[in-house]
Amino acid sequence: MIVPTTPLPTLQQVVILATDCTIASTVMHAKDFFYMASLNDGRLRGLGLTPSFTTLIAAPDERPALSFSQDVFPTQACLEQTEPQLIILPAFWGNFDELLARYPGVLPWLRQAHARGALIGAVANGAFWAAAAGLLDYRDASTYWRYHDDFSKRFPLVNLQRDKHLTDAGSVLCAAGISSGRDLFVHLAERLCAPGVAQTVARDVFYEVQRNYTPGVIGFGGQKMHQDLAILQIQQWLESNFAEKFRFEDVASRHGMSIRNFMRRFQQATGDKPLQYLQRLRIEMAKNLLSTSPLSIKTISYDVGYEDASFFARLFRQHTQQSPNQYRRQYQHQPD
Repeated sequence: MIVPTTPLPTLQQVVILATDCTIASTVMHAKDFFYMASLNDGRLRGLGLTPSFTTLIAAPDERPALSFSQDVFPTQACLEQTEPQLIILPAFWGNFDELLARYPGVLPWLRQAHARGALIGAVANGAFWAAAAGLLDYRDASTYWRYHDDFSKRFPLVNLQRDKHLTDAGSVLCAAGISSGRDLFVHLAERLCAPGVAQTVARDVFYEVQRNYTPGVIGFGGQKMHQDLAILQIQQWLESNFAEKFRFEDVASRHGMSIRNFMRRFQQATGDKPLQYLQRLRIEMAKNLLSTSPLSIKTISYDVGYEDASFFARLFRQHTQQSPNQYRRQYQHQPD
């Protein structure tokens, strides 16, 4: 398993891979989203209308890349000329083996960038590039349903999550399709940009785009890279039952552990105490409900497991630096 070494500094460069047969819409969605994010991030950092980071469409070599629909991509650099903090791997149409043979430099470039600390976001079958580079071994991943069987055969060491639209393995994040790819961009911007940037851009760029799936909690794959099978089972149970009333003592007992042993093993395996992990699951679902539904704050609080809406609001602010209403307003249309 390849692990990044020294993290790169604050976001300076986003690189979107453009090869032959890439689906152009996935490239341009990423380009538009992160360019607008750079403008909003720059404004919040006092830069006026100057982007705070560069967003590049990059080809593997000097040859022009043709999209699936036979248009020439407006590439701005070759991969070897870049040093990204974030890489977007778009969807493609065609034979992956042919693309590997045509572009032998992509996998070494991915490994080098990842080793320097770059985050990688893969849309649909763009995950094939990350998996072929060995960056998803023993980690969670998702890809477009049509490619599930091929992906599993090619990459048996990858934990393919067939029922998840989004997975987060820490440094490599995957979206199963183009619609969930938009949510992936929002999630990446939340991690890399100033608070509020992701929601503002999502409101302006993606507001009228209707999902063809039900948003769910992003898989916390980065916290599943351990060998404690009992804790893995508990994590999966928590992801399905996060809104229920339960005691961790009972959860521990059902898995043959004392509460003290459970608390120690859970934190050792995941890096979080069980309550912290549960709170993050609930807050992630609350964020989805706030951005996609008209439900009241009180109803959302109850739906994610909190009967006290005031407590929920305080907890939400602790996790996001925003109140639930502030978070929701960023997804709503504002007058011109």
